[in-house]
Amino acid sequence: MNVIVPLLITLPLFFLGYMIYSRYIGRIFQSDDANTTPANELRDDRDFVPTKGFVLFGHHFASIAGGGPIIGPTLAILYGYIPVWLWLLFGAVFLGAVHDMSSLFTSLREKGRSMAEVAGSTLGRAGFLIFIGFTIIMLLMVTSVFLKLSAKSLTSLVPVAALNLEGTSIPVKVVMQNGAEYFHIGGIASTSVIIISLFAPLIGYLLYRKNASVYYITPLCLALAAFSVAVGVKYPVHIDTNSWMIILSVYTLFAAGIPVWLILQPRDFTNVFLLYGGIVALLLAGIVAGLKGVTINAPAFNVAQGSARIGPLFPILFITVACGAISGFHSLVASGTSSKQVSRESDVRRIGYGGMILEGVLALLVLLAIGAGMEFSDFVNIVYPAGKGGNPILGFAMGMGGLLEKGLGINPVLGIVFGILMVEGFVVTTLDTAVRLNRYLFEELWGLIFRTVPRIMKTYVFNSLLCVLMMYGLAKTNTIMDLWKIFGTANQLMAALTLIAVAAWLYARSRRKWFVVWPAAFMMILTVTALVWLLLTSYIPSGNLILCTADVVLLALAVGVIALCVKFIRNRPTSAAAA
Repeated sequence: MNVIVPLLITLPLFFLGYMIYSRYIGRIFQSDDANTTPANELRDDRDFVPTKGFVLFGHHFASIAGGGPIIGPTLAILYGYIPVWLWLLFGAVFLGAVHDMSSLFTSLREKGRSMAEVAGSTLGRAGFLIFIGFTIIMLLMVTSVFLKLSAKSLTSLVPVAALNLEGTSIPVKVVMQNGAEYFHIGGIASTSVIIISLFAPLIGYLLYRKNASVYYITPLCLALAAFSVAVGVKYPVHIDTNSWMIILSVYTLFAAGIPVWLILQPRDFTNVFLLYGGIVALLLAGIVAGLKGVTINAPAFNVAQGSARIGPLFPILFITVACGAISGFHSLVASGTSSKQVSRESDVRRIGYGGMILEGVLALLVLLAIGAGMEFSDFVNIVYPAGKGGNPILGFAMGMGGLLEKGLGINPVLGIVFGILMVEGFVVTTLDTAVRLNRYLFEELWGLIFRTVPRIMKTYVFNSLLCVLMMYGLAKTNTIMDLWKIFGTANQLMAALTLIAVAAWLYARSRRKWFVVWPAAFMMILTVTALVWLLLTSYIPSGNLILCTADVVLLALAVGVIALCVKFIRNRPTSAAAA
């Protein structure tokens, strides 16, 4: 298939979904800019911060995107590109964007409260406890996965021989390992991440203390991103994988407690231009390559090999590709941070539905980059090597480098560097956001467990340290594929539970709810099936006690929520049930 065909089919359908379906959802939630948002009503300039729509979109998109829409399609293309493409197409429009927009609106109407608190207001104290327990586990999986991925990408080495660049002068440091030459791509990304993080407080100061216009700050952020890459090419930072995991853990420990305007928002705002630039570059490369007649090298259907290496198409494809189709983590960002920063309700449609649609575009471009930018055999050797852990970030980066070369004539090494940077800035962003969210949840949990919460357990340092230690321990003892499967299942189960909570909230107010009920039912069936399959075929046979325990706990929580929903419906008045 020509690489341009999926773009010509998918992009118009995404546009129609945004223009039509999102407006329908907005009417159900009675969107009105006359309503005062929590950011304005409860402003504290720490967590509740009225934020310009363009800036908040960048922060929200960077937080929800992370490495998910890149890693998921990269792993799942082993099934063939058509099953992944169809899931991205229908999932983003009818499940993911609905989930994101409705959870953001619900949290907004509940004064910026988390989905756990929303569940408590509709399903009772038991619902709150189940949601908060589940969310803590899910966020632990998120942070563990992205800590592992982040450290992996920051140490990535690309074999020189694989790029066939003999006689070409490339200003990238080459290192020797086991008698072979490698480009030190991860070192460039390391330097860039360090520089952008160091300059983030300056950007935040200009935006929020000097109230500088985004029209002036945007060129500054672009220059900073370019400067960080240029310095990285000249002075790549070389640190081993475990050391990077420790450094990132210490960083997130402190970043999770400081005001969002100081590092989190401004670094997201700077990093997001790398992601925007990558999306534009991939889109242009895909269109031009298609006009040149470039076709997708990956098989259209490869279900047998995918099932043998990953698991059965149903349900494993749908948990492998989460971000880009539907992701429960998005609801945690929407209700945990974004709902506390929305300055007017008309921004919700653009941030919630629009942000998810853009993530779907990114995931599609990733799929096409890998499918058309490199040979499928090279992809398998990098991402699914025999006898050792693969590197999906490097697999994507090499696909991106290949597509940019075929479409735009860009040197593949530069494309690979850009690909690594696209992922890395947002993997670190996800770590920041997820640890901060988990810190909030632990603070809420102690208030439920203890009549008088010990003083130390009220501090952000204690709760952040607890999150970071568990994150590091899980990442240190498991491979990326082991963590990705349990993370993907927990993530999709979180999406199901969020949709259930939104449905209950709408049900209690006698509003239309079918648009969240059927996605909730599908995701619940999917994830429970995946949890049972993983438990019986992987975790128990391998004797992995930690993942066995996590799997069983997630199953128990899912069953508990289903029971609460049945009880809730039975106890509602018949007038509400008829709505």
